Amino acid sequence: MNYRHAYHAGNFADVMKHALLALAVEHMKKKDKPFFLLDTHAGTGMTDLSGVEAQKTGEYLQGIARLLATDTPHPALTPYLDAIGALGGDPLTQYPGSPALMAHLARPQDRLAFCELHPEDTQTLRAYFRRDARVKTFEMDGYTALRAMLPPKERRGLVLIDPPFEDRSEFAALTRALDDALRRFATGTFLLWYPVKDPSVSGAFLEHLAEHGPARTLTLELHIMATNPTRMTGSGMVVVNPPFALTEQGPDGKSAALSLLEWLAARLAQAPGARAREEWLRE
Repeated sequence: MNYRHAYHAGNFADVMKHALLALAVEHMKKKDKPFFLLDTHAGTGMTDLSGVEAQKTGEYLQGIARLLATDTPHPALTPYLDAIGALGGDPLTQYPGSPALMAHLARPQDRLAFCELHPEDTQTLRAYFRRDARVKTFEMDGYTALRAMLPPKERRGLVLIDPPFEDRSEFAALTRALDDALRRFATGTFLLWYPVKDPSVSGAFLEHLAEHGPARTLTLELHIMATNPTRMTGSGMVVVNPPFALTEQGPDGKSAALSLLEWLAARLAQAPGARAREEWLRE
């Protein structure tokens, strides 16, 4: 994948990723004790949807725009959509990335660190948070940040790892980084985003986690069409130590996360074969 987030802001993958992230952060707030939020591949924090990049692809029209046009959204979308409304304007003119969403949802006592390797994006990110004393921004490789910043002094934390996946070796790098991070911070919640394009690549990653990964590892996928190895047809999230907000079972026996993703699959489908998937890799 050749990835620059401004072209894809607010698309179906962002909707999935950020809706699950919002639920996880909200769950962290159920205890008064401060927590730490780390975004290893943070981007710029906010995307102008009228900009050249977003308008060139128009991917947000098939993602967040569809959600905002829904009269009765899924209840689990409430923290995500409330944040979108507060940050993006009405009508929506900007799409908040994961750093903006995290900072909006976090409390005054919580601490946040956002890392971005691209120099221009780091400057934009730093400018966006210049008045937020809770936030530190770093021009740093995200995997280096895992070694440098974990474990956090708060002993409670959530880590979002959302790499660009510009080459096939990213899955191997992600696996090594997760193994090292868990040795440092075994009790943390880790959210690892990955694209669903070539099933042989993402499947091998999941098989490795199923065999060698940590206990309490859940994978969630949202597919907007049948798998096609020539394009990204789905979005996945591996969750290590998933919060109860994602795993809580409803009256139908489905987890909160699966219920949400099935609802999203029905509304964000772009071709036949749209579906949601949940699997405990290790439980």
